[in-house]
Amino acid sequence: MTASLSNDDLDKLTLELDARAGERALAQLSKPRAEEPKQADRLIAIANTAELFHTPDGTGYADIKVNGHRETRLIRSQGFRRWLNLRFYEDTRTAPSTNAMGAALGVIEARAQFSTPERKVYLRVAGHDRKIYLDLADEQWRAIEIDAVGWRAVNEPPVRFRRAAGMLPLPMPVRGGKVESLRQFLNVKNNDDFVLAVAWLLAALRDCGPYPILALSGEQGSAKSTFSTILRSLIDPNTAPLRALPREDRDLFIAANNGHSLAFDNVSGMPVWISDTLCRLASGGGFAVRQLYTDQDEVLFDSCRPIILNGIEDCIGRPDLADRAVFLALEAIPEKQRKLEKELMAEFSREQPRILGALLDGVSHGLRELPKVRLDRLPRMADFAKWATACETAMWKAGTFASAYGSNRAEAVNTVLEADSVATALRSLMASRTEWTGTATELLSTLSNLTGEAERKSKTWPTAPNKLSGRLRRAATFLRQIGITIEYGRDQHRRRERTISVTREERTGNLSSESSEPSSKEANLLSINGFASDDGLDDKWSADDTGISIVRDSPLKSKASDDVDDTDDKIPALSLCDHCGKSGGAILPFACDGRQADLHPGCREAWIATGNDNLSIPPYLDRRHITLATG
Repeated sequence: MTASLSNDDLDKLTLELDARAGERALAQLSKPRAEEPKQADRLIAIANTAELFHTPDGTGYADIKVNGHRETRLIRSQGFRRWLNLRFYEDTRTAPSTNAMGAALGVIEARAQFSTPERKVYLRVAGHDRKIYLDLADEQWRAIEIDAVGWRAVNEPPVRFRRAAGMLPLPMPVRGGKVESLRQFLNVKNNDDFVLAVAWLLAALRDCGPYPILALSGEQGSAKSTFSTILRSLIDPNTAPLRALPREDRDLFIAANNGHSLAFDNVSGMPVWISDTLCRLASGGGFAVRQLYTDQDEVLFDSCRPIILNGIEDCIGRPDLADRAVFLALEAIPEKQRKLEKELMAEFSREQPRILGALLDGVSHGLRELPKVRLDRLPRMADFAKWATACETAMWKAGTFASAYGSNRAEAVNTVLEADSVATALRSLMASRTEWTGTATELLSTLSNLTGEAERKSKTWPTAPNKLSGRLRRAATFLRQIGITIEYGRDQHRRRERTISVTREERTGNLSSESSEPSSKEANLLSINGFASDDGLDDKWSADDTGISIVRDSPLKSKASDDVDDTDDKIPALSLCDHCGKSGGAILPFACDGRQADLHPGCREAWIATGNDNLSIPPYLDRRHITLATG
């Protein structure tokens, strides 16, 4: 029989067992063991599985694999941090600490900047090796590759795209569509306006600028916002397709840095600084601001973007911006023809893949034809004009764009000059003379005498000679196009004072120009319905009208004679529309089905509807029956 232990014996036994357990634990802790890697080291090792690189400005990026496709992420972006977090959790089943993530990102970014190759990163549209790439912005990060042969979808293009906030995917384009299908969704009043809208889209699909500014105007109910939304949806859809004009340069360039195209809605007035900034954005320019929390570093924005402006009034008033713009005036839509926006956009979504495919066909055609196109006379946006001319024969006959663009520029010149009080006064001054010379002070006094008191007291009227000189320099390009030339010099007999010389060119009724005739085969003046003019029509009108003479694969040829009556060379131009009989505005040569006339662009359809060559104006205003004595 075993004797029971006393309490003292139990206490001793317990103390002995505790001592032995402590010795075993201490021995276990004293054994050497492999050190586990730190969290930051694990994160850096995960990042090494990605392909790191940096842009020309030193910004670090990473190509990562997600679900079998490649994605390009900014190292400091939330997208790359989430990818690192996910991979770390898959390896360790724990989350990295904030300090570990920050330390790892610093090392990864340094490696990308100093130990990896340099690559450019693009937004929506890129160019590489004579090919254009259009980012579809879909979940598979696919792109469309366009070359002179055609277009196709690619999974991993040779260029890198980034995804900005708000970007929406483009649909996969479909072959066999017609660009004419777009017309039903745009409130255009004639074929010229539709041609120019499509030309803007083709320019926006190009990988480089300068890009034209599309300026839409019209009264309430003319679908200006819908027009703008549809155009942007075809090339660069966004969750916020339209926005208001920003209040400072910095916001405008940030918007340009996050979108391939910009569309500004309901523009009712445009400050001078916005006009100048939009000029830089259309032609390509930069903007720099101080980097936060530093005294020396700068953040640079360098962008060139296609832009849409819409408003009730013509929002562009400065000639330098107007010279970069295409103006479209929209007409109000009758109530019986209106549609619900939801229904219209649903129909557009169904047609969008085929319309996009047709536009890509035009871009491919343009890449093939561009080396063959030469413009004998270069307009202000020469790159845009040459590109649109190269693309047009995929959709229309040669010369269609030149005719539409020339008419549009002529209307823009008149619109801008009529809105400029100084230019209006100068035109009144030169209406009765061919030359004026004097100082800026004298010219300001002379123009002020020709201007009403209300205009002189307005904020837009120059109050000093130097301000007048600045206004004249801005308007000089458009004034030269209507025959008024401004030159600056010094008077040798008046203490070398600075002088301004204004001359007016005496224009005659002969519309031809022997030095700028286009090939009759390639530059026929076309009607608004797209029908070619009669072979007997004087094709020299198109060259002088548009400032663009198109030559393809053949040298410029001159014609021995034309169909203009010899007496026209001796008769000053009356500038009367052959349909309404009114003067003023843009009055341009026009032809259809062998008939020819000088018309306002708005009178073309009505003139065609007459069905014959009978003029609508009274006989006493018919300039073909008037003979003026020439001194």
